[in-house]
Order: sequence, then C-alpha cells, then structure tokens
Amino acid sequence: MPRRALIEHRPWLLLGIVSAVTYFFLADETVPGVYSAVWKGLGVGSLAAYAWMRGRGTDGTLIAIVMTLCAIADMLLEFSFLGGAAIFGLAHLVAIGLYLRNRRLHVVGSQRAAGIALLVGVPLISALFTWPQANWHLAAGYALLLGAMSAAAWTSCFPRYRVGLGAVLFVLSDLAIFAREAGRLDADITGWLIWPLYFAGQLMIATGVVQASRGSSTSVRA
Repeated sequence: MPRRALIEHRPWLLLGIVSAVTYFFLADETVPGVYSAVWKGLGVGSLAAYAWMRGRGTDGTLIAIVMTLCAIADMLLEFSFLGGAAIFGLAHLVAIGLYLRNRRLHVVGSQRAAGIALLVGVPLISALFTWPQANWHLAAGYALLLGAMSAAAWTSCFPRYRVGLGAVLFVLSDLAIFAREAGRLDADITGWLIWPLYFAGQLMIATGVVQASRGSSTSVRA
C-alpha cells in the first residue's frame, strides 16, 4: 500500500522537479513576466499539491499551507520583491507553528547550539550583508523569521537530515539573495546557487513532513 500510494502521488513530485529544473535553465528575460512567474510557481506549487493530497492530519495541512504560500511568494517576487518577501514571512510563521507543535522534547547540547546559532546567526549575517543599504532593517527583520523557522525545524522531531537540512538550504538560498542585492557576491555566482538551494530545500521539507505525518518517519520526540 505505501509503495502504491507513492507511485500514485509521485507525478506531483516529478512535475515539481521538472518545472524547477526547466525554469532554472530555460526561463529568462525573453519569457513574458506572467508566464515566467507561473512557470516559477509551478515548482513549489506542485509540492503544495503533493502535500495537500498526500499529507495527513494537522501537520499535513500546515505543510500544504506553507508550500502554497511559498509558491505564491515565488510568483509575486517577479513583480514585487517586498510583496513576495511578506508572503514568505507569513509562510515562515506557519512553518514555525508546525515545527513547534512537533518540537523534540529532549534536545542534546549540539542540537540546541545549532538551533541557537540559526536563530541568532541568520539575522545577524543578513544585517551585516545588507547594512547600510536601503531597507537593511527589513531584510534583518525577515531574516529573524527565517532564522526562527530554521531553528525550529532543526530542533523538531521531524527527520533532521531532511526537514532540518532542507530549512538550512532555504536559509543559504536567502543569504545568497541578500549578498547579491548588497553587492557582496557576484550575480553570476549567486545565480547558480539561489534557485537550486531553495527548491532542494523545499523538496526535502515537503517530503519529510508529509511522510512523518503519515507515520512513515522513524523520528521520535526524544
């Protein structure tokens, strides 16, 4: 039954991967804005469809909402950077709620230290990257939510090397955006980092949470 269910829902994951890869290599300024935005949103949008159809219980619903918001943010970023960031911020708030309701009851020292490093380090690095650019404080405020999301994911009972690591890849993608916008890293370099890190992270998060919501994860709350 689990294998058959995976086969039935695998097309959504495959569609997401194909959409993300083709968008990365083929979509450019020659594609009209609306079509490019839809193409971009189809990647994580397919993960959202997978989560809505395959997830179970409150956790399945919450991760589906997170992926839906992120897909909307991906498309909105094509037209408004601040608007897209605001929707991503909302997605992080929902994700934080998801991870906190599944927090690991007993967190060892190294895991706690990693969580604190993410919570404090992400907004600090973002502020250092963007200061004294205009709206650097907005970037730092957004990064505080991003750091809290990744810290909560890392210390949750979801599979750490899928959901936790996926959240860290999300962080690295956004830090690359901040570095690019502030002129800290060349756009030719960040262009090869941002989208692959982001989508890989989202794929790991979505599949990790969905499988855990169905009881197929071996993670525990201890």
